Amino acid sequence: MKNSTRIQLMVMMFLMFFSWGSWYGQMSKYLLTTLHATGDQVGNAYTTFSIACIAAPFFVGLIADRFFSAQKVMGVLNILGGIILFFLSQNKDPETFFWYILAYTLCFAPNLALSNSIAMNQMNNPEKEFPSIRVTGTVAWIVVTNIIGFLALGDQVAIFQISMVSSFILGIYAFFLPDTPPKADKDSSIGQIIGLDALKLFKDRSFLIFFVSSILICIPLSFYYAMANPSLTDSHMQNVENKMSFGQASEVIFMLLIPLAFTRLGVKKMLIVGLVAWVIRFLCFGYGDGISTEWILFIGIILHGVCYDFFFVTGQIYTDQKAGEKVKNAAQGLITLATYGVGMGIGSKLSGIVLDQYTVNGIHDWQAVWMVPAAIAGLVLVLFILFFSEKKEVAA
Repeated sequence: MKNSTRIQLMVMMFLMFFSWGSWYGQMSKYLLTTLHATGDQVGNAYTTFSIACIAAPFFVGLIADRFFSAQKVMGVLNILGGIILFFLSQNKDPETFFWYILAYTLCFAPNLALSNSIAMNQMNNPEKEFPSIRVTGTVAWIVVTNIIGFLALGDQVAIFQISMVSSFILGIYAFFLPDTPPKADKDSSIGQIIGLDALKLFKDRSFLIFFVSSILICIPLSFYYAMANPSLTDSHMQNVENKMSFGQASEVIFMLLIPLAFTRLGVKKMLIVGLVAWVIRFLCFGYGDGISTEWILFIGIILHGVCYDFFFVTGQIYTDQKAGEKVKNAAQGLITLATYGVGMGIGSKLSGIVLDQYTVNGIHDWQAVWMVPAAIAGLVLVLFILFFSEKKEVAA
């Protein structure tokens, strides 16, 4: 790959995750503080991303991949998304906010697949070339959350205005990306697009347990994305967005440790370590305090790398090698649809219901809130330990 092309793709990833990171982790604080939304309204707002992730494969597989160049579709969607964000930023009603953010996420979610398609199309060796390009997305998330934290914009409409500007920039920029013409077979079925060809893997009990565990652990994952920011703010932690960016930094570090961990631990132990980390981090959020025991909250933040990389990234590798060449794409598609679509959708809705349950006169009992995802993660851990038994673990 040419260096100029590599830089183009890195800028694409940076702009895309800059747009996403500017509002995603902060949206709950904005809704609760500025729009005075209920917990259920916050949960509903986060379910829109899951709805969009369910719809995206159909849009990309049935339309974009068949008839249009990927970079042009990306350009149109981001410009349209920027327009929607303009109107969203004028809205003051938490009930109406749901429809604006749903429209926007429906425009944004296809970017995740389109960006991968554009990048992979330019690579001779994706396994070696893709990580260095994808990591710029994590860097963008860290950069934008720190900007928002330093300027104290976490509860301001500016988080969407920043995303609006970067969406317009990405939308225009996309038309100058390397051409990625449609490649999909126009005779492909809906089942093939959403990964139903991989259902035969469920004959393997261990893979079935992993699949179910992946969906269930996305429920507490949704609690983190939706509730961590306002929870840490209420605990009197200062510069919350800046400190939460350490979670993304730890994600990069633990990503680099995965090859070594595979060699030392194997798949099952790595997945268990990831699940244990989920339980610990929610207990930290429940019992930490931003004044006297802020270090406990920091542990919960920094554990993000272990939680995400050791379960989800390890799981992607496990799925890839378990599925084999013929159905690995279908298997990854099915996992993505089930986790980001179904699992996180359930978790987002549940997080809002739980928040309302433990809110009295506008005061949130965060310790009680965090015990719910801790309990769910604990149950998933027990399920996994009891029933996942891989005779021959995947080696790096």
